[in-house]
Amino acid sequence: MVVAIAGAHGKIAMRLTRILTERGDDVVGLIRNPDHAADIGQGGATPAVCDLEHATVDEIAQTIKGADAAVFAAGAGPGSGAARKLTMDRDGAVKLLRAATEAGVRRYVIISAVGAESPPDGDDTFAVYLRAKAEADEAVRASDRDWTVVRPGGLTDDQGTGHVRVQGEPFRGQVPREDVAAVVGQLLPAPRAHGRILYVNGGDEPVDQALERALSAT
Repeated sequence: MVVAIAGAHGKIAMRLTRILTERGDDVVGLIRNPDHAADIGQGGATPAVCDLEHATVDEIAQTIKGADAAVFAAGAGPGSGAARKLTMDRDGAVKLLRAATEAGVRRYVIISAVGAESPPDGDDTFAVYLRAKAEADEAVRASDRDWTVVRPGGLTDDQGTGHVRVQGEPFRGQVPREDVAAVVGQLLPAPRAHGRILYVNGGDEPVDQALERALSAT
């Protein structure tokens, strides 16, 4: 499987790249900063400098052409203002989605956030962030791609436990980024994950069992 990951230098994306390359998948890592290319290459992926905020849809499509799947793991990041939440977390995700359609990339996974199901009003940065995520998710859901929306709770840099809770209904909690990456790695090739919104947090079940339970639920 060839997987294009936007935001490839991010903490979830770097962990996901390792998971995918170790099992034999090829990864194209989209990055904004050329200085990050060496890190992407050392992780086993092919770096591709492509700034989603400024690249055209056609330019992004050319970058991901030939991939089997696209993963949106990018984001404006902590410390950024409300404006970049819109241009990156929303508009960047939508541009990647349009590029995937143009390039014929069928599979599309977006890493969103719990709270995007009912984002708050207000102009504070976090409210804008959740609305940006919600609007990006809605665009993905309205598309004809084989999509999955992943909504983790509070992200931590703790070592992954390999145990999570996954379900289709919202719930809050915390989860190591490594475990989110493990969930995404397993659902990427899973047809039953198409058209699903999955909430992920720390839990007691091994990743494969938790995902199987969630995908078996009606």
